[in-house]
Amino acid sequence: MSHKKSSQVPGDGENLRGRHAADSTENPADHEQHPRIPQQPSQTDWLRVGPQHPELGTADTPSPHASGHHFCHYTPKAFLTVHRGGHNTSARSTPCAEEGWHEATTKTTIRADNEVEAHREANNYKFGFRKWKGNVTEKPIEDRSDIIKELHSDLSIVKPQEGSVVTFGNIVYVFLFGWWISLIYFLICPIMFLTIFGAPYGKLCFKMACYFIWPFGKSLEKASHVVKRTIARPPKCEVIPEEGDTEDSKDTVRNKDSAPLLVSSPIPIEIPVPEPPAKKNPLQCRISTYVWLLLGYPVLAVVHSLACVLAWMLVFTIPVSKMNARTMTTVLLMAPEDIQIHTVEKTPGCETGVILCCYQAFNGYYYKYTVQGVNIFALNLLPFVLITLVIGYTDHDHKYFRAETIFFTAILSIIPLSYYIGMGIASISAQSNFAVGAVVNATFGSFTEMTFYITALLQGYRAGTKCYEEIVKAALTGTLLGCILFIPGICMIIGGIKHREQRFNSRSAGVSSALLFISVGGVFAPTLFSKTFGNLMCDSCTNVPGNSSVPFICKDCHYDMTQADPHLILSQIEPLVYTISVLLPAAYLIGLIFTLKTHSHIYDIHISDGQGGHAHGHHVVHWSRWRALAVLIVATVLMACCAELSTANIEPMLSHSSISQYFIGVTVLAMVPEIPEIVNGIQFALQNNISLSLEVGSCIAVQVCMIQIPLLILFNAFYDVGFVLVFSDIHLWASIFSVILVNYIFMDGKCDYFQGTALVVVYLILLALYFFAPSPRSC
Repeated sequence: MSHKKSSQVPGDGENLRGRHAADSTENPADHEQHPRIPQQPSQTDWLRVGPQHPELGTADTPSPHASGHHFCHYTPKAFLTVHRGGHNTSARSTPCAEEGWHEATTKTTIRADNEVEAHREANNYKFGFRKWKGNVTEKPIEDRSDIIKELHSDLSIVKPQEGSVVTFGNIVYVFLFGWWISLIYFLICPIMFLTIFGAPYGKLCFKMACYFIWPFGKSLEKASHVVKRTIARPPKCEVIPEEGDTEDSKDTVRNKDSAPLLVSSPIPIEIPVPEPPAKKNPLQCRISTYVWLLLGYPVLAVVHSLACVLAWMLVFTIPVSKMNARTMTTVLLMAPEDIQIHTVEKTPGCETGVILCCYQAFNGYYYKYTVQGVNIFALNLLPFVLITLVIGYTDHDHKYFRAETIFFTAILSIIPLSYYIGMGIASISAQSNFAVGAVVNATFGSFTEMTFYITALLQGYRAGTKCYEEIVKAALTGTLLGCILFIPGICMIIGGIKHREQRFNSRSAGVSSALLFISVGGVFAPTLFSKTFGNLMCDSCTNVPGNSSVPFICKDCHYDMTQADPHLILSQIEPLVYTISVLLPAAYLIGLIFTLKTHSHIYDIHISDGQGGHAHGHHVVHWSRWRALAVLIVATVLMACCAELSTANIEPMLSHSSISQYFIGVTVLAMVPEIPEIVNGIQFALQNNISLSLEVGSCIAVQVCMIQIPLLILFNAFYDVGFVLVFSDIHLWASIFSVILVNYIFMDGKCDYFQGTALVVVYLILLALYFFAPSPRSC
């Protein structure tokens, strides 16, 4: 592995410094690759990563006095490497040590294939930016793993067969698809024979019926006069029967004397094949084709289309979908005498191109499948958005669909829309400078939750009930609890099972924990104020007069501010709430300045080349900035419509459901919009990057308290919907306990699956508490 060397300005090695984010990348493979990366690489572009950096892609040469700045080194195709501050510290780390770095500080080197991906990776470590795992640029298929190549295969290559084709997934195919597709072919077969002219297609239907009942290990090929074979077949060769001899093959035969003795080169040999029977007159051929296109093909096209859609929606059976699509668009439109079915040889040989060949109907890795950078699950859930809009706005009186059905389809539609909003934010941020990325993240980052909260408050205001306000408070608390307990917990469990023990930057986690304490203290300050100065009210009290031995029993006691002093809310609670709504965003802004400017060395990110390769001159972006902006706007509008439909159809669940409204708020309404974030956190944990997994939850929790709640207060100030920032006791104590617990877990800077299990168990205990809690008084 080579590294490029060139001259560099003296002193730059001591003055240049990468941004620090103590990642949890303690992978053994990373340590093995550590010696391959030079300590002081030269002839590389040092790109600024911070609020003051220029457009990514322009080289920024630091001055000899630039030790106070922080830089991110980008070269494509880098490997993940971790440098311990106390052991493998280069001369470039000296200024960092002068600023108070401790021995446990780690320096993280992350991989990036191009400048856009480098910018996206750097944005993941910026406080306040949305964390995104997926790529925003298209990676060439030849650079991907064998698993990904297999997922994107078009089933036109015959590969050496390994193992048996009798697998559980293939057997399931027979029961789900094979028997009824084959039955349709068997039914069409006699119809084509009865037309006399369609007899050739009747034979084709019989062959295809036998094929589709068990297509595995068989290949559909096009008949030809000459069949090419190879006598000696070295591994990983490819022979395409339809193509003629290439210059390379001729040169190989011509220079066979220079070939190795033990491995012979593939020599194409022409094997005579019996001449096909003479074709019938053109009129009969045209009549048979017309009969086929009128009677046979339309029925089979519908059958294959149905099988294609069903297999595609099941995701893991996408090979079946590809097989049906190729059959419908290619095989059934060919001349029947040109289609031949062969059994694939089990002996190892070279890869051969055919029309169709499938080995397995089920592949568990298809959860990684993407179309234009969009994950397959987000793509398959997109039709639910259209279904929700159609049935929601056309069936107002619920003549055809119940309100619960519309509610659940609307909630389900929020999942793909949240994904598209997240990908749009990541695409724009990765292709723009810091200012644009920060504005996009601040504008659209919390829009998913804010649309639901505002529409719910408006619905409650129109209905004249405070129940919707309690649902919004339960959803706010549920998002807070889920991001503090569930997201870090499930990531610790999955990451700990795979990597046993993972480490993260306790200092950066401490910043998030401190902001969480500030957030919870500010949000629940009006609640504590009401308990201190409010009047304790009880709805039902019982006592036996004259009998002192019977205790005085009161039920449903709560603190009521209005009964003690009707003017107390206007004179004291509202000013307190407005003061907090100013202080919380100010604290969030201070956190941004601290982590992105004055103490940005906490996130020391080094993006370098581990293979000595060059930057790709051309990379294809899945979504350009304008396309991403258009997707953001459309997804935002659709999100607002789905949120309105969900709140408009939630009333039956609130009034007739036996489940507590608290539980509905903290589970369905709080965590469904966060499913894409949960998936991102799990993917970070699987790649031994637990730092970003923890930051996913912490950033959302901090944004809920420091951005979303002040925005709700601001909205209530301009459009009074009766939103008062006073929470129930169950929300107060659950949130305080969760913040204390997670702060204790984050203290030592390492985690395993046991600590993750503790967080998840506590989260489930709190959910059980909400499940059995009585409904709010206003509901």
